[in-house]
Amino acid sequence: MLDANELKSFNDEHSKEHQRNWDHLGERLLNRGHDTEGLIEQICAFQVAIPSWALGTGGTRFGRFPSGGEPSNLRDKIKDVGILHALNKSSGAISLHIPWDIPEDYDSIRELAFGLDIKFDAVNSNTFQDQPNSVHSYKFGSLSHVDTAVRKEAIKHNKEVIDHGVQLGSKALTVWLADGSSFPGQHNFRDAFQRTLESLEEIYDHLPADWKLLVEYKPYEPNFYSMVIPDWGTSHLLASKLGDKATSLVDLGHHLPNTNIEQIVALLMHLNKLGGFHFNDSKYGDDDLTVGSIKPYQLFLIFCELVQGMEDTDNPELSWMIDASHNLKDPMEDLLQSVESIKIAYARALLVDYDSLKIAQASNDIAQSQRILQEAFRTDVRPLVMESIYRKGGALDSLTAYRAFDIRNQLIAARGIDSKSTGL
Repeated sequence: MLDANELKSFNDEHSKEHQRNWDHLGERLLNRGHDTEGLIEQICAFQVAIPSWALGTGGTRFGRFPSGGEPSNLRDKIKDVGILHALNKSSGAISLHIPWDIPEDYDSIRELAFGLDIKFDAVNSNTFQDQPNSVHSYKFGSLSHVDTAVRKEAIKHNKEVIDHGVQLGSKALTVWLADGSSFPGQHNFRDAFQRTLESLEEIYDHLPADWKLLVEYKPYEPNFYSMVIPDWGTSHLLASKLGDKATSLVDLGHHLPNTNIEQIVALLMHLNKLGGFHFNDSKYGDDDLTVGSIKPYQLFLIFCELVQGMEDTDNPELSWMIDASHNLKDPMEDLLQSVESIKIAYARALLVDYDSLKIAQASNDIAQSQRILQEAFRTDVRPLVMESIYRKGGALDSLTAYRAFDIRNQLIAARGIDSKSTGL
């Protein structure tokens, strides 16, 4: 659906304006002492995994409004990620959710993905839904369930997810639990935690040597009195008890309002226990909104901690993933905007003068500290991000290109107006 000649013509049409913008910004960056070629190289190397479940229309318990042409199988999901990656050159991985995305033919799926320059990022287990042919129900929990038989079924599922991931070349398992309680007295907090730990230990023992386990947390939903893994401290405690291959996963939507997420990121990296991210944005809770659409400054501050942490800690390599569910936008457009916002935040964070910031911090110069951060944040780095995409052969403006090539209508023509994504 992306013709190389059409993409070249699109870029030619927009290249003059881009060159003017890039020349202006590049000169400013050079005058500030930045290595522009080094910046482009870093941004070019940055990749964000696309979640298979975000390629279709999500929804709420009140309704779902698909736009048509959605991927109804794993092959089509990979092809959609291929379109995104061809446009932005930063979506070179897909994160699968099992059992929604179990391959029928591993060799064929790998061949398709690698042909589109797509790798397989973390695989995600699902014990928050009862699956067809399940013997037991997860209504009252999974890895923490009081019934040993239910726990064993949940453990078995996670091991099978690892096995699927091994076949595809993935290197990580993400575990998010819906386990918790909605009423006081519903379960014993300590016992639920201990059962969860023991279940995770069995799953951890099944990990290949070069894999990692990402322990996700969430303060509420679907349970509203307590969650078994409600916060980063509990996630870190479990990861620490499990071993070196276990780390915490930070979902930006899984925090109570006004939580200082950048501080959480800094501390986890200091402890070498930050495993990765699920990027999204939120106003109230787990809203799954377009990345950077609500709190762009917070996203920038998070990346400031990441840039520093990647330089001066021994934290393991991070998994960068989006986690979103779109009810109103075209999912592909939302993902293009999200990836762009992530790269803009990263590029701005690379511009911070951290040496000067440390000097200001050491002298308690609060005004100067703020000024140093905001000078980078207020820099329009879009030409820098565009230049990195352009040099790799992507589109100078991915959203405009997506619309110019009429990709959604092409998808509808190929798959039908009633085609709906699997798993949602």
